[in-house]
Amino acid sequence: MSLYSSQDAKKQAAAEAAVTQLPKGGILGVGTGSTVNFLIDLLPQLQLEAAVASSKATEERLKKLGIEVVELNHVGSLDAYVDGADEIDRHLHMIKGGGAALTREKIVASVAREFVCIVDDSKWVTQLGREFPLPVEVIPMARSAVARKLVSLGGDPAYREGVVTDNGNVILDVYNLNILNPIELEQTINNIPGVVTNGIFALRPANIAIVATDHGIEVRHAE
Repeated sequence: MSLYSSQDAKKQAAAEAAVTQLPKGGILGVGTGSTVNFLIDLLPQLQLEAAVASSKATEERLKKLGIEVVELNHVGSLDAYVDGADEIDRHLHMIKGGGAALTREKIVASVAREFVCIVDDSKWVTQLGREFPLPVEVIPMARSAVARKLVSLGGDPAYREGVVTDNGNVILDVYNLNILNPIELEQTINNIPGVVTNGIFALRPANIAIVATDHGIEVRHAE
């Protein structure tokens, strides 16, 4: 029997646990998504100097709480970056980008000394890509050319209709990829001309994952 009455209750519990893992004061990188939204509501208790947001939506939520948002160009490094994931495995490799913020998320994560991933256990998987498609952010003029390359890699790309990223680009969601080597595939897809980035986060995985399970919170490290 689960300790939690719903998936939202699990997300809330993961957010509450994350607050205890994050540094007080300073400048925090903040991701995007439903689980992170629960965390954002708790951030005032950390008395942050400021935050760097990975999306316009997150920036708006932070500002509504009175948290100053600064541009990454004005920050040398971040003590921590906190974000959710669409899928995460035992190596703390992730698929991200369900909210179309993958490029900014990857950039902010790259300058953080610690990446804290907060998820409920429905996101914990044995192999990336089996259930959740891989988002790829693409420059609009290259959409068809990139799609053909993704087909040659064994994927089944689908254009995410009506979605434009904060960077003015489009998203291809790639189904049926056999992601056996996430680091290699992340590099291969990123090298396709017209790709801005893809949603595999393996070159820069999470440092810890805070996972809300039916039996409570687990803090997991890469195996």
